Amino acid sequence: MPEIEEVAVLGAGVIGSSWAALFLSAGVRVHVYDPAPGSEQHLKDYIETAWPTLEALDMTEQGNPDALYVHTRANLAVENAQFVQECVPERLELKFALFKDIEAHLAQDAVVASSSSGLMLSEMQRGWQNPSRLLLGHPFNPPHLIPLVELLTNSETSEGVLEIAEQFYRRVGKITIRINREVPAHVANRLQAALWREAISLVENGVASVEDIDKAVWAGPGLRWAAMGPHMLFHLGAGPGGISEFCRRYSDSFKRWWDDLGEVELTEDLAKTLFDGVTEEGKGETTQELSRRRDAMIVGYLQSRRLCDLVD
Repeated sequence: MPEIEEVAVLGAGVIGSSWAALFLSAGVRVHVYDPAPGSEQHLKDYIETAWPTLEALDMTEQGNPDALYVHTRANLAVENAQFVQECVPERLELKFALFKDIEAHLAQDAVVASSSSGLMLSEMQRGWQNPSRLLLGHPFNPPHLIPLVELLTNSETSEGVLEIAEQFYRRVGKITIRINREVPAHVANRLQAALWREAISLVENGVASVEDIDKAVWAGPGLRWAAMGPHMLFHLGAGPGGISEFCRRYSDSFKRWWDDLGEVELTEDLAKTLFDGVTEEGKGETTQELSRRRDAMIVGYLQSRRLCDLVD
């Protein structure tokens, strides 16, 4: 496996800037391209804000926030990169234009990972003459803080590309999963979408307020989900018989619940109801203030989990 020291990040919005901060914290040189006016200052401001969080997680021992190089052309950003994280907006025509611009300038063994959450790998591969070094490397926002990266390759991907990506992501502190079959929204966003659909349905049908539905998640099963996934938690939910006993005991109840789950359409009126609900729940805090509070709680959880891992 190559020792990756030069990384390119293409697109410096929220996701790209977060990736850049994380890569810098791991001690690699980071080359960034984004054509938007003011993107360089936004990027540097984001890294400055994210750095104390990375320090609190003990992730900056090898890091250097000054190992950042901003380019005005995408082909210049990638020419020495061993690993490229693509983060441009979720529009195929934009991605195709970028891929066309960089493909001839990539190092022979460079790996290109797309952060795309809404597009399929097979769709993006159509923008390449040779898509063999492209894979899906989808993070959960913000990438410098949330460990998950979803990885997907297929028959068009060269042997070893998946393993290189896994090794590099783990080196920078990520937890990776392999997606075995391409589906819209991958894995984590499908789970998130299923929960949100039912949360919206509960609001629409007057079962509970937006605030109380949010509270039901973070003060209830959300705490358990942060520790273990649903299958393992249900494995613990019926005594020594494990998940087999759980399925025997509760299958009829779950079938009744599944049959009653709601179908929703996000209309303007419903979106306004949700907005009014989260505004009330936020008690006057700005989105920036709420984001800082969210991040502080996540950092606290990650620190606690790391202590638990050390004890184990």
